[in-house]
Amino acid sequence: MTDSELLLAIYDGMSEMKQDVTDLKQDMREVKQDVAELKQDVTVLKQDVTVLKQDVTELKQEVAVLKQDVTELKQDVTVLKQDVAEMKLSLENETNHNIQLLAENHCNLVDKLNQAIPVSDKVLLNEVQISGLKMRVDSLEKEVAEMKDRIA
Repeated sequence: MTDSELLLAIYDGMSEMKQDVTDLKQDMREVKQDVAELKQDVTVLKQDVTVLKQDVTELKQEVAVLKQDVTELKQDVTVLKQDVAEMKLSLENETNHNIQLLAENHCNLVDKLNQAIPVSDKVLLNEVQISGLKMRVDSLEKEVAEMKDRIA
């Protein structure tokens, strides 16, 4: 091989190398661009995670408040149930007692009326008394059923 051929071969090799270096530079530019895009994406993801953490913290606080509210509501319901039970018992006792007093007074009035106007029987009076007794028996049966339910 002559010197010119040798130089030509070296020049051809160098041209190929130069092309390879140019291709590598282009590939590196693309890699740098991809890395820059990835960095931006990671930054956005970090911001999203920060927002999510804040949202979770807020949710935890709200859940804590809700738990406290539910606890207070349960306590209020318990108090209300007790109050209603006491009211029912009080009303029942007072109402039944007052009905009994009315029935007794009614009996006295009927007796006085019977003395003034002779009446052959006291059917109406007995019906009123029986009605009052039926109501009392029904009430007592309900109370016994409630006590059985509580015990069971």
